[in-house]
Amino acid sequence: MPPVFHPFTLQHFAAVSIGLAVTAGLIAMGRSGYRGQQISTGILAFLNLATFGIIQVAWQTVPGVSLEESIPGHMCDLASILSGFALLTRRRLLCELTYFWGLAATIQGLITPALELGYPSWPFITFFLQHFAIVAAALYLPVVDGWRPQRPWWRSPLRAFGWANLYLACAMLLNWRFGTNFAFAAHKPVNPSLLDYLGPWPWYLLTMEALALLFFSLLALPFVRWKPAGN
Repeated sequence: MPPVFHPFTLQHFAAVSIGLAVTAGLIAMGRSGYRGQQISTGILAFLNLATFGIIQVAWQTVPGVSLEESIPGHMCDLASILSGFALLTRRRLLCELTYFWGLAATIQGLITPALELGYPSWPFITFFLQHFAIVAAALYLPVVDGWRPQRPWWRSPLRAFGWANLYLACAMLLNWRFGTNFAFAAHKPVNPSLLDYLGPWPWYLLTMEALALLFFSLLALPFVRWKPAGN
């Protein structure tokens, strides 16, 4: 029987520490020069594009896999695919979704993982691999590639928010049709999470919407060029 995952334990802190160290290493390699940037970009793009397939292999080691683990319906599943293509193509929309979704949503998954199986199960390893690959790409694009949100400052976060709502609508449709819990729109995750403090269903969905817009806006502020007073 695979071990049970418990958040805020040694295995959780160890996974986060390793992920942060690898992320910092890839960003440092990307900033070291053209050759280093090529290698680090290739590694990150591969991890993001391959991670869902790797997750499928990992879940084959666990009996009783549900539909939720079989199709890429969670936001992080979609974000990892978008992140991989963002790194390869530098398309504006893909970079925006990678940055805002990765830093506003995926980081929440690292702080309070919706994960039932602990180390050394393969789903545990691939969960943190996927989430850190997204976060690393979200940091890599502005720090190494020089990506910036579109001006005026509110345009990119609003566009990312609109696409997030389109995803939420599709997730709710899948939940209604198949009894899944994509986007945690049907019920809150079993493990402790931020959603526990946002009220009962369905009201926490509205609070989640407001927080998403707030986080997206805050993430755009570091790129705002403020005019000096008097100009």
